[in-house]
Amino acid sequence: MADPATYRPAPGEIPDSPGVYRFRDEHGRVIYVGKAKSLRSRLSSYFQDLSGLHQRTRQMVTTAASVQWTVVGTEVEALALEYSWIKEFDPRFNVKYRDDKSYPYLAVTLADEYPRIQVMRGAKRKGTRYFGPYAHAWAIRETVDLLLRVFPVRTCSAGVFKRARQQGRPCLLGYIDKCSAPCVGRISPDDHQQLAQDFCDFMAGDTAKFTRRLTARMKEAAGELDYERAARLRDDIATLQRATEKNAVVLADGTDADIFALAGDELEAAVQVFHVRDGRIRGQRGWVVEKVEDITDAELVEHLLQQIYGSEAAAGDGGAGSSAVPREVLVPVLPPDVDQVQTWLTGLRGSKVSVRIPQRGDKRELAATVHRNAEHALVLHRTRRAGDLTTRSQALQEIQEALDLPSAPLRIECYDVSHNQGTYQSASMVVFEDGLARKSEYRLFTIRGPEGQGARDDTAAMHEVITRRFRRYLAERSDARDVELGGGEDDDGTPLRSGPIDEVTGKPVRFAYPPNLVVVDGGPPQVAAAKAAMEELGIDDVALVGLAKRLEEVWLPGEEYPVILQRSSEGLYLLQRLRDEAHRFAITAHRKRRSKGMTTSVLDGVPGLGPARQAALLRHFGSVKRLRAASVEEIASVQGLGERTAAAVVAALAAPGVATDPVPESAGMLDA
Repeated sequence: MADPATYRPAPGEIPDSPGVYRFRDEHGRVIYVGKAKSLRSRLSSYFQDLSGLHQRTRQMVTTAASVQWTVVGTEVEALALEYSWIKEFDPRFNVKYRDDKSYPYLAVTLADEYPRIQVMRGAKRKGTRYFGPYAHAWAIRETVDLLLRVFPVRTCSAGVFKRARQQGRPCLLGYIDKCSAPCVGRISPDDHQQLAQDFCDFMAGDTAKFTRRLTARMKEAAGELDYERAARLRDDIATLQRATEKNAVVLADGTDADIFALAGDELEAAVQVFHVRDGRIRGQRGWVVEKVEDITDAELVEHLLQQIYGSEAAAGDGGAGSSAVPREVLVPVLPPDVDQVQTWLTGLRGSKVSVRIPQRGDKRELAATVHRNAEHALVLHRTRRAGDLTTRSQALQEIQEALDLPSAPLRIECYDVSHNQGTYQSASMVVFEDGLARKSEYRLFTIRGPEGQGARDDTAAMHEVITRRFRRYLAERSDARDVELGGGEDDDGTPLRSGPIDEVTGKPVRFAYPPNLVVVDGGPPQVAAAKAAMEELGIDDVALVGLAKRLEEVWLPGEEYPVILQRSSEGLYLLQRLRDEAHRFAITAHRKRRSKGMTTSVLDGVPGLGPARQAALLRHFGSVKRLRAASVEEIASVQGLGERTAAAVVAALAAPGVATDPVPESAGMLDA
């Protein structure tokens, strides 16, 4: 680990101008590339006290052994140069984009003497016009098969084309009029080139002119009484309409936009983009982004635009830049230097490009749809990652090694507390066994506090939850007649049950299984509170850690410094899933209690007083305040109420504490 002070440049050496900088390690490899409006200001921020740096930034500057910079004239030049160097050096600490699949494009090889229509994946080639990306290759082939009737452009490979030329006989498509057969000279190179260009214009959204052209020719043929040719042209028009209908109209005609959305957490995010051309969704694309650098959503959007449009422009032929960059780029968060990004994109397109957040109307609704797709993609990515047995085993092994546990933690319990300014305090316990959620073992707690009014703070709440959980464990373990967790065999070879069993239901007792590892949501204070609770009960054989959300640090009891797991660690990913699930479960219970508390009346618990009688009382007296001041006789005078019920109402309203949190514990919450 290098000391940044050993390679820190003198302040006077760094220019106060826009530029791009590169951090290199001891072997000279570039590990990070960044840009700045002021190199002096930006680089100075990396050499402050290490304790003030983000954990990932701290790791980067201590891995580096030198820093270099290049001065440029404008911030737009810095943006372009940063992208170029990220592509060239692939620095390990820059944000990584993993395309969630290799998306197919519809490609037209305009640079060839006889252009060809085909499906292409991978890197872009010069002289080729691309449309898409599409979700499936068959969607491209269906569209092409329809359009070849009107635009019979060559689709065969170079080998097939050469063989047909040598034989002087076209392929099957030439015989059924889905190819103009340039291989045998039925069409000149210039005419075939124009045919391919017309196909590209139609795919780019200029559909109306072709429909008008064919309609005029159809009417002309009908006027000449050439009904056979008119019928063919009529069918061609219908073909163009069917091809157009395959792309649903989602925005006003002429809308030319790319719509982006992000969904993620501290370590990774899913990115989705819908390509809308001429008001139609022409393609969809997605990535999973690893946040290997300390980066905000705004900076992530800026890097994303660099990656997408920079790679499109790098392929650049005559018209590729303008087709790749739309007139509008709709993003969830504006990049930090939005003016410079717009200038850069305008230069790539050759006309003005607007980068903005959709505020209302159809574009905002479509942006919400893209965001839902991003959320789904992230869930799918996590599900696939969590469902793999090898990955789960690796995660448990990494946790064992990082925490120095005697064995892999096959049962992990995670606890979280949720409340609203101290009210409706709820806590959750989620259980993962063998790296998978065991939802039947989840539990909810209502935090009571020493006086029944809730805990004073989160640490007191955590102490109460851990105490109640393990007190039940100790009680159920001592009461059970069967053996405890551990298994084995009896003298006659009969397997012993894996834990205490309820004699009535025959099912395992709810809290009789001790966890191998307890995880609490929080840092040292929450860990200390949980540790104190376990020590008070004599629990010394269960490991305990806390996971702090801000920097994803793993805290052990009594340790001054946290355990830092690698950001790509499967162990850290499993701990995050535990923490997020505990948070979700706790906040759901809290919201349920809060919602119920807001609609609970002090009259709900009065015997014999149902909703109809409550409504009658409030109609008669006008408010609970007036009802509280009424006598038994006055209440009994209300139609439908007798003296006994009236006396119960007066007693309920006079009881102390009726204004406190009236919500009882639900049946699913622990009452220990």
